[in-house]
Amino acid sequence: MTGAADNRPSRRKKANAADQKAGGERLFDRELEGLPPELRWREWMLRVEAVIFAAAEPVTRETLARVVGKGCSIDLLIADLREELAGRPYEIVAVAGGWQHRSRSAYADAIQASNAPTRGAATMLSEFESMVLMAVGYFQPITRAELSKIFGKGVSRDTIGALRNAALIASGPRSPTPGAPYTYVTTKHFLAAFGMETLRDLPDIEALEDAGLLSRAAVQEEAMAAAVEGEEE
Repeated sequence: MTGAADNRPSRRKKANAADQKAGGERLFDRELEGLPPELRWREWMLRVEAVIFAAAEPVTRETLARVVGKGCSIDLLIADLREELAGRPYEIVAVAGGWQHRSRSAYADAIQASNAPTRGAATMLSEFESMVLMAVGYFQPITRAELSKIFGKGVSRDTIGALRNAALIASGPRSPTPGAPYTYVTTKHFLAAFGMETLRDLPDIEALEDAGLLSRAAVQEEAMAAAVEGEEE
């Protein structure tokens, strides 16, 4: 009897080791087949909300699919969560190809007045840095020389460096113009920082042109001039 009793813990350890070797699918129950349909759906909703709440960046559909059943509709889960949060000061929004918890704009003044540190706060940019970032957003891929043409003055490497350090822009493809300078493009962090799902969510550029803030024609003229110079050489 003693020998049999001594063997039992060893058997449990072997069983646990076998479970661990089987991988996460065996250790984590995605399907929840033992629950009634309503409770299963509720648990999936809570899992999705927990993942989105804990994540530092927008959570993609592929990531959420790892914690729910294979036949579960992520879109319907998100819709139910949004409906449930309708009366709360925060919501789940679609940004940068995923979903993220965001406080509602109606409470922005209260949050700012509290001086409390916030998660994922956008980097503080100067007015000129913000304008350069806006131009990159609309005209990407765009070179530093083309940016300088838009604003009628040089855009320094320091300005570009500040936007790169904030992870708002990154290097794009080389320009076909003489010297093959680097171009710049916006990042997913740019979309997340400004609450956009895609670049199509940028404000209407024609309104900005009417306000004299940006000039699409200036960029086009610069590109044409550079192309002519290249042909002459």
